[in-house]
Amino acid sequence: MKKHPHLLSMFFFIALIIFVIVPFVPLLLSSLSFGWRWPDVFPQDWSLRAWEYVMNDGRTWQAVGISLWIALIVTAVNIVLAVPAANALVRYPVRGRWLFEAIIFAPILIPPFISVMGIHLTFLRLGLTETVLGVVLAHIAPTLPYMFRAVMVSYQTLSADWEDQARMLGAGAWQRFFHVVLPHLLPGILAGASLSVLISLSQYLITFIIGAGQVVTLPILLFPFISGGDPGIASAYSLLYAAIAIAALIGMDAALKRYYQLNKARQDPAKGVEP
Repeated sequence: MKKHPHLLSMFFFIALIIFVIVPFVPLLLSSLSFGWRWPDVFPQDWSLRAWEYVMNDGRTWQAVGISLWIALIVTAVNIVLAVPAANALVRYPVRGRWLFEAIIFAPILIPPFISVMGIHLTFLRLGLTETVLGVVLAHIAPTLPYMFRAVMVSYQTLSADWEDQARMLGAGAWQRFFHVVLPHLLPGILAGASLSVLISLSQYLITFIIGAGQVVTLPILLFPFISGGDPGIASAYSLLYAAIAIAALIGMDAALKRYYQLNKARQDPAKGVEP
């Protein structure tokens, strides 16, 4: 492989096609078909009815907006919670550290149905069911562990000497955080944010139970068509969901690159920033 790097590149390219692109082909064909039945390899009749239904249904775009709004709020809250928590557990000798980490990572191990039922009972008493706020708070449980882990790894590679040097140069606590710590944490924050957005967008059970049908996200619209509904419309919704998730990831990556361009331009004004 070292002697033939083009073979390695070709291998990864073929793997990308097989495992990423190929699964979307049946979805695309199904969304453009009418009555595609087994054992036909390809649809016999073609139709845009599924896409017309999805695009013309006002609930679709409302669900997209609510899904993105919830995912972005959940991600922002996760960042606010994960950064100080990771800083404390990595840099300070906290007694019972393993217990705190176990509590944070527990939602990954515990089945979602068990945790969401306890959350539902509590939110009923607090009047948070059937509200976007309740869904946002419920989405924090399954998404926070991924953000925390990503930020924790970034903190483990951050040397305290860098902050000590900034302190010796007269930088205050906030200046050290924004000019020394935050730039180093940004890749980890972006990785955690990507997982947080994707997991929040894909939550059906939590949204269904806490939202009680009043908070309609894209998975809520998608699930009835998957479980015995119209396969063509289900395929169209699935492709729309995938497109939104990919667009969100590309947007976050572009924002990070733009941040580094601006930061580099401030350090070297002669080069400027590309428009």
